[in-house]
Amino acid sequence: MKMERLQKIIANCGITSRRKAEELIKAGKVSVNGKAASLGDKADISKDEIIVSGKKVRAVKKLYLMFNKPADCLTTLPHDKIPRSFKTIFHYIKIRERVIPVGRLDYNTSGLLLLTNDGDFANKVMHPRYDVEKTYEAVVDKEIKENDLAWLRKGVIVEERKIKPRVRKIGSKRLEIKVHEGKKRMIRKMLDKLGYKVLMLQRVAIGALVLGKLKEGEYRELSIDETRLLMKSKQNNN
Repeated sequence: MKMERLQKIIANCGITSRRKAEELIKAGKVSVNGKAASLGDKADISKDEIIVSGKKVRAVKKLYLMFNKPADCLTTLPHDKIPRSFKTIFHYIKIRERVIPVGRLDYNTSGLLLLTNDGDFANKVMHPRYDVEKTYEAVVDKEIKENDLAWLRKGVIVEERKIKPRVRKIGSKRLEIKVHEGKKRMIRKMLDKLGYKVLMLQRVAIGALVLGKLKEGEYRELSIDETRLLMKSKQNNN
């Protein structure tokens, strides 16, 4: 094993996100070989004893899941602030290992969602700089005009950022939309600016990984080939 920053080790072991790991280190809740850790410290998980909030950090088997999220649940870890009337994705995902969602899908958006305990993998799929394209299908409330498609391709300002999706019409009221970002309700906001109400929104692919025949509410592990395919998505899309 190699020396790595503590926050990266903690995230890769599925304990929490890298950002929250940094907060734990700053709060003095992380130690290495009995000594309080500081932000910027490095360790080797195969040799060093790393303690986070009183619990020893152990290397875990990397897990990569594909989930077909229904349009009736929140993309979040369960916590006390969620009303009992709301489901989370973990109403459907029943495993002993701790995994986190890779990015998010809005409550009313269905489709392909990845989960993992590999922090590096999650970061490479989520962050726009890695250029992993996400493909959605949207059904709207009226027939789509060609000049509106041209307007979308030129770019739409969403939350002070210009988004330039790749779009094509696949039905009189159905669109395929490809984006690299994942801002909250981004696609709905873009279409709303053109006067379209989204009736259905589904993510059908992430990079070269396609949802396929996985039924809504079901999940499965990715194969080694699928994981590699996803990580090659940047070069395949260019």
